[in-house]
Amino acid sequence: MNCPESLRVQAFFDREVDALNAAEVERHLEHCEACRQLLRHLEETRTALRRHAPYVQAPPELRARVHSALDAAAGAGGAQRRTPAHRMWRSPTFWWGGVIGAGAAAAAVAIAFLVLVFPAANPVVDAVLGAHVASLMSGHLIDVESTDQHTVKPWFAGRVEVSPAVADFASRGYRLSGGRVDRLGLQRAAVTVYRHGPHIINVYCWAAPRGPLPADATRNGYHMAFWRSGDLAYAAVSDTGWDELHGLERLVQGLGASDAPRRNSVP
Repeated sequence: MNCPESLRVQAFFDREVDALNAAEVERHLEHCEACRQLLRHLEETRTALRRHAPYVQAPPELRARVHSALDAAAGAGGAQRRTPAHRMWRSPTFWWGGVIGAGAAAAAVAIAFLVLVFPAANPVVDAVLGAHVASLMSGHLIDVESTDQHTVKPWFAGRVEVSPAVADFASRGYRLSGGRVDRLGLQRAAVTVYRHGPHIINVYCWAAPRGPLPADATRNGYHMAFWRSGDLAYAAVSDTGWDELHGLERLVQGLGASDAPRRNSVP
């Protein structure tokens, strides 16, 4: 299983972290062999690309085919707004600036793969994963630290418009650590934080009175489980196993009518 710090190690390799986070990653690398191997692999890959991979330009025929595929995907999505990534594909700078690869054929395969995968991206999945990773990297994991549900649950009142189901399941292996308010896109969400062994599980709750939720998903080694309770949506995300994640999901769902989530009044 990937180390939870693997994404931050990749950001460290790309020089995308500040000095404080860089120092924390360096200390982590002293004790984590998996992340040291990841860093060595990234360095070896970059060296190999610089030495052996020529710069190639995508041929006009490939550009036309990719544009057609993007137009077809946009049409299938109705009035869905195009994302910045879609505009990037259209940019002449992207196409004519050069593509690093082992050759034109390899570049074509890589671009075709991204075109096939990109339309499947779900903004809710992306938002939940992004918020989870950011909470692990930024030090903003917990705003109210407590194992007492009667401390954590009332803390959300006045800070976010939802009142999530909260309980300490330490006897079942899920210890309540606290809570925080986070953002999923433009919407505020209540986040309950649990620890299961060495793993952190963030449980997001937000108002979603309409529309289906995404199917359970796995991205970059993180599992995400989604479910609904009335007009509230929930998502549990962690690098723990599926059985463990679904175990917490069942516990939160089974808290009972007396602890059913409701909407808060937020000024």
